[in-house]
Amino acid sequence: MTDNAVRDAFFTLHRGLPRQGPGSDSTTLRLLSLVGPLPERPRVLDLGCGPGRSALLLAAETGGQVTAVDLHEPFLDELRAAARARGLADRIHPVNADMGELPCQDASFDLIWAESSAYSIGFDQALRRWKRLLAPGGSLALTECEWTTADPSPEARAFWEPHCALRTTEENVRACTGAGYSVLGVHRQPESDWDEYYVPLAERTETADPQAPGMAEALAGARAELAMRRDHGEDYGYTGYALRPAAAWPTRPESPSDAAAVHAVNAAAFPTRAEADLVDALRADTDAWLPGLSYVAEAPDGTVAAHALVTRCLVGGAPAAALAPVAVLPGHQRTGAGSAVVNAVLDAARARGERLVLVLGHPDYYPRFGFTPASGYGIRPGFEVPDEAMMALVLGAADGSWQVPQGTITYPAAFGV
Repeated sequence: MTDNAVRDAFFTLHRGLPRQGPGSDSTTLRLLSLVGPLPERPRVLDLGCGPGRSALLLAAETGGQVTAVDLHEPFLDELRAAARARGLADRIHPVNADMGELPCQDASFDLIWAESSAYSIGFDQALRRWKRLLAPGGSLALTECEWTTADPSPEARAFWEPHCALRTTEENVRACTGAGYSVLGVHRQPESDWDEYYVPLAERTETADPQAPGMAEALAGARAELAMRRDHGEDYGYTGYALRPAAAWPTRPESPSDAAAVHAVNAAAFPTRAEADLVDALRADTDAWLPGLSYVAEAPDGTVAAHALVTRCLVGGAPAAALAPVAVLPGHQRTGAGSAVVNAVLDAARARGERLVLVLGHPDYYPRFGFTPASGYGIRPGFEVPDEAMMALVLGAADGSWQVPQGTITYPAAFGV
């Protein structure tokens, strides 16, 4: 049996299915919300679009022009027919091309989209190759299959590793930041997203002709995949990422030699030395200090230009994190250094597994990072402050295993509140 016959049988098995990977309209909309505001008529690139379920939704929701790329022309034919039926033919442009070698100009898209498709060229390759295509302020949304446990079963490893080297969410967040992106949001896809893909596929395996050329092999592969999900689905799952190229300011975790420079930045940024002394006190508090969550932004000469700190706090007795203080040397204020260092420390907190970050700060500044009034979550400080100044950011989506804690915030003793 030739490889071409098996490939053709695979596509025959999948022809007409609503999805070619785990997903849902609700997940597409969730990722779109994490991307944030787009231009009035955004230029969207949907890579590995398949029959175009996401492309159709993106065109309808954004009002933009969607370039939908796939190597399998019959999928594009399905998309063309669906676009005509929905009155979207003038806004969806199917292109038969390789997502790894795209015939597109640099900076030509406001949003790049890839659901269940980046694996075909590799997550890291996708991050690198597609970045050049983003216009200033543009965003990338993609999903990736990951380990959801620190100790996957030998069976799950044996199934996945020959095809795709899965990583954890923490490892993929680090890959995103290492490739020069800021993480706007992370969405763990629910089990129902797998059902939208696998239920129709399982029904198709029951009606397909096993005598057709290559079909026996295609059916065996599909059934093995279905059985793996049934027996070891707790070991892996899909996660969506909303990303944006990071600011030009280089950022990094503070090193031991940075302590004096960090103190100086905080002393210069605020009217008194209280915030500088607070950082020193928190660094000495082993219950409050979170290793790797004190970040600096570097000026062109390598000196520390800005600093942001995340430390442990409690909400209703449950662990949470506090962003404070954030400081920028006066000579570098309003240059993007502060935004760069805040985004970097929040990305690091997300990668470390922190789920909830609180900040007491200016309500015109921190919402740009996704913070909203903490009162909306049932979270309150133990002292009087304007409601709009006490804000919260949920880094991990609440699910059945974790809910956003409610109650009063308890800060480390060094804060003096």
